[in-house]
Amino acid sequence: MKNYTKQFINGEWTEGSSEKTIKNINPFSGETINEFRSADEGDLDRAYLAAEKAQKEWAETLPQKKQEVMDNVAKALLERKDEIIDLLVNESGSTKVKAEVEWAATLRIVKEASTFPYRMEGKILPSNIPGKENRVYRTAKGVIGVIGPWNFPLHLAMRSVAPALATGNTVVIKPASEAPITSGFLIGELFENAGAPKGTVNVVAGRGSEIGDAFIEHRVPKLISFTGSTEVGRHIGELAGKHLKDTALELGGNNVMLVLADADLEKAAESAAFGKFLHQGQICMALNRIIVEESIHDDFVELFKQKVGQLQAGDPSDPKTAVGPLINSDQIERIQSDLEDSLKAGAEKIAGGAVNGNVMEPVILTHVTNDMPIAKNEIFGPVAPILKAKDEAHAIELANGSPYGLSGSVFTKDLHRGVTVAKQIETGMIHVNDQSVNDEAHVAFGGEKDSGLGRFGGEWALDKFTTVKWIGVQEKDRSYPFFS
Repeated sequence: MKNYTKQFINGEWTEGSSEKTIKNINPFSGETINEFRSADEGDLDRAYLAAEKAQKEWAETLPQKKQEVMDNVAKALLERKDEIIDLLVNESGSTKVKAEVEWAATLRIVKEASTFPYRMEGKILPSNIPGKENRVYRTAKGVIGVIGPWNFPLHLAMRSVAPALATGNTVVIKPASEAPITSGFLIGELFENAGAPKGTVNVVAGRGSEIGDAFIEHRVPKLISFTGSTEVGRHIGELAGKHLKDTALELGGNNVMLVLADADLEKAAESAAFGKFLHQGQICMALNRIIVEESIHDDFVELFKQKVGQLQAGDPSDPKTAVGPLINSDQIERIQSDLEDSLKAGAEKIAGGAVNGNVMEPVILTHVTNDMPIAKNEIFGPVAPILKAKDEAHAIELANGSPYGLSGSVFTKDLHRGVTVAKQIETGMIHVNDQSVNDEAHVAFGGEKDSGLGRFGGEWALDKFTTVKWIGVQEKDRSYPFFS
């Protein structure tokens, strides 16, 4: 794999300067995909300085040139689809279905970003001062630091990189160590081949212990974009706040599906199985809790069990596989610990749970309460806890009994009722008669409470990666009270 063992700094692929190495492991087979020298703070400094130097010229580049770069990336994504899907399968343990979903989402965000160079709109506003005109100009923020995740590595990194570049910023990417190719090196290569000037995209892959804090605290970046855990996001927010840097933080979730008494149970069960077990539940938007009204609880559980029983677990390269491996053995151990503690607290396992390497078969739990670890914590794995609610009001209370608020779902045949309930759930996103895993490039994406700050997608991303400047133009002489 050409260039995937070197850092990408100022348009050059160079060896990392750290004495430590990063080994990229296939989570299913355990085989080494690649190994490379890690970046150190010197590499990081060179990358940020290169991005800073390139930014002003890139910001002034004509919009058609910026759009051309985005269009070239989109073309490459189409031409290299099979290769990219294989990379996602091998590096992040994606099933073929999930890899296809991620590839398509990446393509959509690049196409959406390609419109941004022509959407950098300003305003002319009236003034209360005679003979004055107020102009508001929109410009790029400068250099953006992007920390890539390992679960949807290509899409979630590109979700920041493409809009940032399209609006005139330059970027430095710190890819996830568990998926450095698809969350970083591949993106650098795509933009290099697309004609992006050197320094506009830089990739420094290094251990968090070596460059993590420095990546945030470096004087150059104006905004840090991060997708990952709330714990790490909180730390990033603290460091960025100390230096008055802006952040875009998409963090953890404890997403609920409310199945109300009048729901279509067949559709709800099918939707829940997809929203829970896509990518083994390793998605910030994945269903963490399924809350079902008491009168239909048993019927729903039986249907859900049937749907989940149809899901094949195993080799992610097999097109029939629905549930592949978790990213590493640490995740297996963490989930098993929460599972065992919840069973001791009174939860009942009615399906699944066998573990083979990093593959964990889907688990269904009933008799779950909000205070159990498997309901309280973000699972990020293939366990489906089902909670029983007395009625609609109790279901809403249970749903809001979490510090998280990213996504969610409500199932009911009464759409007006669904929207009314959805408005009462403390979350940034929620879907009526659909599951929680949704991401459209032109729609606001983000969470409330401990699930993050800011919004991605469409006009919200355009706003996040730009700033505005008020220029007042005094066209006629103004008189001042000191001299009147």
